[in-house]
Amino acid sequence: MDAPVQVPGSKSLSNRELVLSALAQSSSELTGVLRARDTDLCMRALHGLGAKVEAAGTRVRITPLTSVRPTVVDCGLAGTVMRFLPAVAALGNVPVRFTGDPQAQTRPLRPLLDALTQLGARVEFESEACLPFTICGPIAGNHVLIDASASSQFLSALLLVAPRIAPAAASRSAQDRAGTPLTIELVGAAPSKAHIDMTLACMRRRGVPVWCRKNILEVPRTPYRGLNTVIEPDLSNAGPFLAAAMVTGGTVTIEQWPERTTQAGVQWPSIFERMGARVQVEGGPHAQLQTLTVHGPKREQLRGIEVDMHAFGELVPTLAAVCAFAQTPSTLVGIAHLRGHETDRLHALAQELQRLGIGVEEGADYLKIFPQEPKENTTVESYADHRMATFGAIIGLVVPGTKVRNIATTAKTMAHFPTMWTQMLAGEHVSA
Repeated sequence: MDAPVQVPGSKSLSNRELVLSALAQSSSELTGVLRARDTDLCMRALHGLGAKVEAAGTRVRITPLTSVRPTVVDCGLAGTVMRFLPAVAALGNVPVRFTGDPQAQTRPLRPLLDALTQLGARVEFESEACLPFTICGPIAGNHVLIDASASSQFLSALLLVAPRIAPAAASRSAQDRAGTPLTIELVGAAPSKAHIDMTLACMRRRGVPVWCRKNILEVPRTPYRGLNTVIEPDLSNAGPFLAAAMVTGGTVTIEQWPERTTQAGVQWPSIFERMGARVQVEGGPHAQLQTLTVHGPKREQLRGIEVDMHAFGELVPTLAAVCAFAQTPSTLVGIAHLRGHETDRLHALAQELQRLGIGVEEGADYLKIFPQEPKENTTVESYADHRMATFGAIIGLVVPGTKVRNIATTAKTMAHFPTMWTQMLAGEHVSA
C-alpha cells in the first residue's frame, strides 16, 4: 500500500473558530471548515442562538450574534457542542433547551453547569444532571471555580465566553469593565492539554491573551476580533491512515501537514517512530504546510510502546489498534478521562481487544496490551463512537473477516470515511 491522503479540516479547530466568530465584534470568514455531523450541529446551533451562518462547502461566513435567542439545540453526540454552546447560551437572558443522542446522556456535564450556575445561570434538568436540560442567563462575575479533571472542554467552554461575561454588579464602572479580568480557578488537573493550548491560541489570534499561573487563569474583557482564517487539516483523523501504514508495512503520505500546531495529532510522527516507523517531512523547514510520510515497519519490527497519553487522549483508540500487532507489550497510561467520551473508550477498547483474542489489562487509568494472534471473522463493536469505528477498520486491515458494526458513525468527524478508506487501499489519491 502506498497512498497520498488529504484529510478534512480539524473538527476541534472548526468548532472553536465557529464559536469565536459568533462571539466576535465583526464578521469572520473561515475556509477549510470540516463538514461533518459535529460541525454541522455546531453551525445549526449558532444560527439558532442568533448568529448568521452562511456556508458554501468548506467556506463559512459568520455574522456575530448580538443577543441570544430562545431555541432548542441538538447536540447529537458532539462534546464540543454540548459543552461550548451552553456557555454561549448562558450569556443571554432567555431559556435555551439542549438535547442530543441517547448516548450523549451519559457524558459528563455537571462541572461546567455548576460553574455557569456560580456565575448566575439557572439550569433545569429533565432527569439526571445531564442532557436534556434548559439553561437561562445572563451570567456575570469576576471569579469562577471549575473542576475540569473529567474533560478539558469544560475549561475551554468557559474560556471561549469569558471576554463576553459581564463583571460582577459591584464592579460595573466603566473603568472596571475595561480592567477587571475574569479569574478562572481550576480544581484538579485538566486532561487533553493540547486542546486547552488550542483554545488559548485561538483566543490570542483574535486579540484576547490569557494570563496563566498554576491553577489560575485570568481572561481580560477584551472583545474578540473578526478573523478570516484557514482551518488546518485534522491530524487526529489522519491517525487511522498513518496507522494503516504501521500495521501493513505500507506507506501513507498526509498532505498539508502543518509545521506548527496545537493539535494532539502532532504527536503521531514521534509515537510511530518509537514503534519502528521511518518518518519523512518534506516542504522545507519554514514551510507553513508540509508533507508527512510514514513508512511502516515490517510486522516483526513493530515495537510496543509505553506512553503517557493524558494530554493526547483522543489518539488512544488508533494507537491501541497499532499496539495490538506489535511484537512486544504496550502500556498506555493517563487515560481515565476517556471514560467520559462518546462511550467509555477505555472499557470499550478492553472489551474489543478481548473479543479479538488479544491480551489486555484494563486499569483505572491505563491499558496494557499483550499482542497475540487475533481471531478471524470477528465483529468489532463501534459503540456509536467514531474513534472505535476507525479502531475496527485498522484491525480489519490485518485480520481476515473483521467487520465493524455501524461504520457510518465515522460521519461524526469524517463524512466520507468508508470511501476514503477504500481509496487508500487501492493506492489512489485520497481526498477529503
